[in-house]
Amino acid sequence: MKLKHIHSDPEILGGKPCIKGTRISVELILETIANGASITDIVQEFPKLSPEAVQEAVLYAVSVLRDEIVIEVKSVA
Repeated sequence: MKLKHIHSDPEILGGKPCIKGTRISVELILETIANGASITDIVQEFPKLSPEAVQEAVLYAVSVLRDEIVIEVKSVA
């Protein structure tokens, strides 16, 4: 996946994926969407963001989860 807007730098937010040129993390964008905000709402709240950058943040999160390996762990009682 070629990312135009997402960047990770250990010197910025401890390496969390962010929108390039900002300290706005993919995590913050997802949390804002989860709380009911639309892409338009997010762009209005964070004028440095474009709708494309917000959409790419969501697509980035999807790609990370797609590659996640889930291992079932059963507790022993």
